[in-house]
Amino acid sequence: MPLYKDFSDEKATILLWKFDEDEELDFENLIETENLEKIKNYHPTKITEALLVRKALKSILPSHKILYKEREPFLVPKDYCISITHSFPFAAVAVSKEKIGIDMEKFNPKILRIEHKFIYPDEATFFSEQDKMEYLTVIWSVKESLYKIHHSNYWSLKRNYKVEPFDLKNLNKINCSVYDDNNCDHFSARVKFFEDFCFTIVD
Repeated sequence: MPLYKDFSDEKATILLWKFDEDEELDFENLIETENLEKIKNYHPTKITEALLVRKALKSILPSHKILYKEREPFLVPKDYCISITHSFPFAAVAVSKEKIGIDMEKFNPKILRIEHKFIYPDEATFFSEQDKMEYLTVIWSVKESLYKIHHSNYWSLKRNYKVEPFDLKNLNKINCSVYDDNNCDHFSARVKFFEDFCFTIVD
């Protein structure tokens, strides 16, 4: 079944879809007219991810379509907020009346090479070397989810997005924040592990 997991709660519908070779993914019926020229030039894997996102959306809101302002997706009609994420063979969509950010990351030791690019100094003090890859992946995913809610081209994942200490054994509520010189907005993240992926929801 293409629906792999349902992370919905009282605030949002959040569906994770998994590619199935037997599932019909009709490009012309699923991709919006406004996006045809752009998406048809994607790599085949990226096209499949885009189709999976839209197939998942159609199961919730069959009459809505995804458009983009610059690179940020929005729904038409604009009666819900949306966030999307994908990493083949998975793709996910979140729909809510309030802003929401979701992200999915595959656990990969390569993240150890870029720690300096996104870890705030305080964030490096609450995890051990033994679990470092897992902690870094969760922090990266939380910050990516935050960015989808609250972003600026002038902000840095290292300086403007912060994740408070957490334990890998309790990922149901991770405090996090976005801030600049004048303001700080607080959020809560929940994280799920499946197969070799990390899935994050911030709302």
